[in-house]
Amino acid sequence: MDAIKKILGVVWIALGLYAGYYLFSNYWGKIGSAKLDDSIQAIIFIFVLVPIIMGALLRFGVYALQGEYNEES
Repeated sequence: MDAIKKILGVVWIALGLYAGYYLFSNYWGKIGSAKLDDSIQAIIFIFVLVPIIMGALLRFGVYALQGEYNEES
């Protein structure tokens, strides 16, 4: 079971990197938009939500790789 948790740690890290790339690439083009609503939404996503999402997923994956979630006898 501990080996599965370590493998899933790698999956969480990959998912965090992919989610950050996906959100960043989708909203980067909307910063210079003519519509004010689109640019405000893009700024909020890029500078607030992307770091929170990436940080949480990457931290969870690192903890899983370090064995923080392993059951101790």
